[in-house]
Amino acid sequence: MGSQKRIAKELAELTESPPDGISVELVDESNIYEWKVYMEGPEGSPYHKGRFLVKLSLPTEYPFKPPAVSFGTKIYHPNVTNDEKGSMCLGMLKSDEWKPSSRIAAVLEFARQLLAEPMPDDAVEGRIAEQYKNDRARYDEIARDWTRKYATA
Repeated sequence: MGSQKRIAKELAELTESPPDGISVELVDESNIYEWKVYMEGPEGSPYHKGRFLVKLSLPTEYPFKPPAVSFGTKIYHPNVTNDEKGSMCLGMLKSDEWKPSSRIAAVLEFARQLLAEPMPDDAVEGRIAEQYKNDRARYDEIARDWTRKYATA
């Protein structure tokens, strides 16, 4: 029961004063564990002007187990799987690195920061990471292209 209280509190905080470029709502009012997060691509990144749907799924053991974060919008990024799952690889969400004191707001800010600064050395899409490191102009071009195609509000 404690997890619901904590989730409700974090949800209220995020709804009242969301971090920059992020808005949060429940997928379904009766289920506090499934969230829809809208994330704007950060300025200066190839995702700028894009609006991405990020799905946040909280385990019933939250905050002792980390939430699952995935992109509902197709995105060209080394840290997000290039499939319909759109799973995001975030170090802080790995069960051995997760801390119960971590807040959902921090997870979302970290995810948005990753759009501005991908971590090619912790990539789930090796090919995209290689391109990011070796042909940045082409990477930016494709990422911008996908953003226009899939992430326009």
